[in-house]
Amino acid sequence: MTHLKLQDVSVAYPVFGSSRTTETEVTETAANKPIGGSIRARGGKNFVVALEKITLSLSAGSRLGIVGHNGAGKSTLLRTMAGIYSPTAGSVSVEGRVGTMFSTGLGMQANATGRENITLSGLLNGLTRKQAVEKYEGIAEFCELGSYLDFPVNTYSRGMAMRLSFAMATAFNPDVLLLDEWLGAGDQAFRKKAEARMQELVAAAGILVLASHRLPLIRNNCDDCLWLEHGTVKMFGPAHEVVAEFRDSTKSGDAS
Repeated sequence: MTHLKLQDVSVAYPVFGSSRTTETEVTETAANKPIGGSIRARGGKNFVVALEKITLSLSAGSRLGIVGHNGAGKSTLLRTMAGIYSPTAGSVSVEGRVGTMFSTGLGMQANATGRENITLSGLLNGLTRKQAVEKYEGIAEFCELGSYLDFPVNTYSRGMAMRLSFAMATAFNPDVLLLDEWLGAGDQAFRKKAEARMQELVAAAGILVLASHRLPLIRNNCDDCLWLEHGTVKMFGPAHEVVAEFRDSTKSGDAS
């Protein structure tokens, strides 16, 4: 059964070359604004705690949105879910194939053609070369790049690279789809098609986790929402409620 579970997950990064004086001074400075993780000192070393004691349990059909200001921990959380980052405390349990789209071009070989990148993506997802090649036509039809698939990715515009990246991320039947600021480029017609593809994946007993600053996207595509601030959970609940609270706090200046 598809699931994604985090139990008391924390992620801390060591800081080198800082000139802080006391732990209290730095921690209070960071706490004055809702950006960045908490800054701590331990054993004479400084650490940025990007995530602190995050507990989540998602099952088949879950659609979770993540909101928060820049540096709140959204991208770190997604990468920890994907297994790219290892938690410094706590545990992550994932059952099912994971598909990710974290930034345009991430994971693609810039000097390779679009066609070659499709094959590479399939191999990384556990397919044989023959199985990966069989996915080509479907991906080509979805991303609508035509003959550009025979050109290197470094000749693509940001929107073109986004189309290919999304098409590949969703073509290999992921059970868990992790998206970070997706569809920041591209025309409205493609965005609608991508949203429909995303809903198909979730309907097929998948899990969606979507981090974005575009609040309507979160509200319209997610059932629940997690609001991160300084790497901790500020609020968790139905997406429309959390989005409304986050928007209001931003307008009032409490979280700006």
